[in-house]
Amino acid sequence: MTGRAGGATGRPPLTERRRAETRREIAEEAVRLFVAQGVAATTAEEIASAAGISTRTLWRYFRSKEECVRPLLTTGLETLAREVRDRNGAVPLAESVLHAQHGEGAEQDPRALRDLVRLCRDEPGLRAVWLEAHHDAEAEFAAMIADRTGRPADGLAVRVEAGVLNTALRIAVEDWALRPDPSEGPSLGDTVAAAVRLIARVSAPTPPRPA
Repeated sequence: MTGRAGGATGRPPLTERRRAETRREIAEEAVRLFVAQGVAATTAEEIASAAGISTRTLWRYFRSKEECVRPLLTTGLETLAREVRDRNGAVPLAESVLHAQHGEGAEQDPRALRDLVRLCRDEPGLRAVWLEAHHDAEAEFAAMIADRTGRPADGLAVRVEAGVLNTALRIAVEDWALRPDPSEGPSLGDTVAAAVRLIARVSAPTPPRPA
């Protein structure tokens, strides 16, 4: 079944997907260069050349060389929010998130994300982008919860739920990326799933005490 022009229902049009792919390619090249030679020593011209585009095109996509990494931080969050929003609102949010993890984009190579999160520890410019991406994601999650529940997106309860989900996802990614050897222990997907299950357990109704 088809929906919007350019693909199946729920998928962005071809031009939008190509733009997203280009942004991600730039992000991956930026992280590779940042790891190899440091953020300060890397120029926008080098990032553009590595990505096979002009510097002028790079500046059409991003405001700074540090912001070039943003797609690595937002692609997964945006995909998750989109897929959860498309699911039945009657299904508990945590369950929807767990299922959505295995949707489109779930199999992307996480190595660049791991390298970026590690860089964020010592690079204030990258850390600012990381925190900004999650700040924006929190508003997206609030809108998603509001759509599912019919409650106002700016209501206290919705904002708290969105903040808890957002924080759990951020901590899960950091926990996975900052391990001495991420290849050992749970995968990124399993770590995120564990974090989501934890918040589902915390938010579950407490059974009444026996009289």
